[in-house]
Amino acid sequence: MTKVLVVDDDFMVAKLHSRYVSAMDGFVVAGVAHSGAQALRAAEAVRPDLVLLDVYLPDMDGIGVLRELRAAEERDPSRTPVDALFITAARDAEIIRAALRAGALHYLIKPFNQAALQEQLRHVAALRARLDNLDEARQEDVDQIFGARPPGSRELPKGLAPHTADLVERTLRAHPDGLSATECASAGTLSRVSARRYLEFFTDTGRAEVTLRYGGTGRPERRYRWVG
Repeated sequence: MTKVLVVDDDFMVAKLHSRYVSAMDGFVVAGVAHSGAQALRAAEAVRPDLVLLDVYLPDMDGIGVLRELRAAEERDPSRTPVDALFITAARDAEIIRAALRAGALHYLIKPFNQAALQEQLRHVAALRARLDNLDEARQEDVDQIFGARPPGSRELPKGLAPHTADLVERTLRAHPDGLSATECASAGTLSRVSARRYLEFFTDTGRAEVTLRYGGTGRPERRYRWVG
């Protein structure tokens, strides 16, 4: 379970974001703060895994809060590092650069809807899972984690074509609840065997996840969902 600290000076906005987080499987709101000082005290008390952090706070800006959290981690090596996702109306490029340099995972500009925030939470969950399962990284693992290459530039195994990979990716993205290989083949006008090869490639490289669904036949059906 990922513990989340929600930081926003607007009480109603903080309540709304907390509701968005609570609606996500695997996430729980561990605390809410409305100022920088409250955020630092709450982080010390609940030790969150992720902080949703506004830039504009009444006593200090969110960049300063994140820097303080990073400094606390340096002082105490046993402290679990916290990830940060900025959720703010600040659009200034220098602020965005500062957030990046302070170690933010991403930056959402207000206003945004529930789906936008939850997409980022899914990205955080996938990133944490990938790192937890890695002992030694391959270059494609690093590229996936840091987003160093656009999706279409990743090397494909022999026998897979970039234009077909793009087609399967678009098909998966258009069906966020997931598809079976048969459904993907039908939606993308491909053979089932071909669709399955690309789906398994995306799963192996961490850009799709697979779940098993049991139907009336008793045999599990593999369903694929885009997470990259």
